[in-house]
Amino acid sequence: MAIHRCGWCLGDQLYEAYHDNEWGVPVKDDTTLFEFLVLETFQAGLSWLTILKKRDNFRKAFDNFDYKKISKYNQSKIDSLLQDAGIIRNKLKINATVTNAQSFLQVQKEFGSFSNYIWGFVNGKTIKNSISNHKDTPAKTALSDILSKDLKKRGFKFVGSTVVYAHMQATGMVNDHEVNCFRYEQV
Repeated sequence: MAIHRCGWCLGDQLYEAYHDNEWGVPVKDDTTLFEFLVLETFQAGLSWLTILKKRDNFRKAFDNFDYKKISKYNQSKIDSLLQDAGIIRNKLKINATVTNAQSFLQVQKEFGSFSNYIWGFVNGKTIKNSISNHKDTPAKTALSDILSKDLKKRGFKFVGSTVVYAHMQATGMVNDHEVNCFRYEQV
């Protein structure tokens, strides 16, 4: 029996595996939340599949998304990342990752964890949307506008509302699986 998946992931095994196992699953672990923040930052203007294909390279280049280490990257490390063909070599996005790691640590200090902070915007519970066709999924919402503005106020970079909404989807703050997708009720 064939299973129904969201239309956006069809046709690529890596995309389908990401959809089936990760997308929309609630994430409360700070390191994983930071990983998705980094990946969403680099995804801005590109396809998510491009980022997924380079995900292991990003892991290696950015010390397994260890935000404490990343917050201390110096110019020499940044220069080496700019030479790393395995990742997206965008100077603004690389610098933003270092800045975001520093801001991430400040948020942890204030809220006890980044998870406490970000999940506070949804009162700790996934918002379950009712989307029939992935093409009807919004790119951003009023809530992602609010969260984006707050992140920017806290010093984060490359966190526009669209990037923030994609982060919310990826980390299960919102469930945007199509209602007839096999994962809709599971997450």
